[in-house]
Order: sequence, then C-alpha cells, then structure tokens
Amino acid sequence: MSVLDNWQQWTQFLGDKVSDAKEDGMSKKMIERAALQIGEYLANNIEPQNEEERVMADLWKVASKDEKMALASCIVKLVEHRAS
Repeated sequence: MSVLDNWQQWTQFLGDKVSDAKEDGMSKKMIERAALQIGEYLANNIEPQNEEERVMADLWKVASKDEKMALASCIVKLVEHRAS
C-alpha cells in the first residue's frame, strides 16, 4: 500500500518531512516552495487515490500560481498542526 492511498498516512508522512526539513534548518518559505513543487509534480504525474486528493487535484487545476502557493502553504500548516 502506497502512502498516497490513505489521506491520514499521506498527511502524517508530509508532517514528518516538514519536521525533518525544519530540523535541518530549512526556512518556512523554502518548505512552502518545495510544497508547491511537490504539488505541481503530483498534479501532473499522479492520479488521486482518495476523495481528499481528488479535491486537492481539482482545486490545483483551476488555481492561479498565487492560489497554488496559498494551497501549498495551507497544506504545510495542516501537516504541521497534525504533527504537533
């Protein structure tokens, strides 16, 4: 089973990676830019595996660059909140 198959596992995985990045000295802005790049990759290459990912994919398709940055920032906040 892939980490992408389950929303809870996916957000836990992302939260762990955000924590690791912070511990390694990455700034919040760098983490958010990485989240934007990951979002672009997922939108272009990976089929959503659950309803939450489908919603994110649908939002990503219609979002402007600034809105995608806001979505990426919100996902970072979500996974940080769940990790704490």
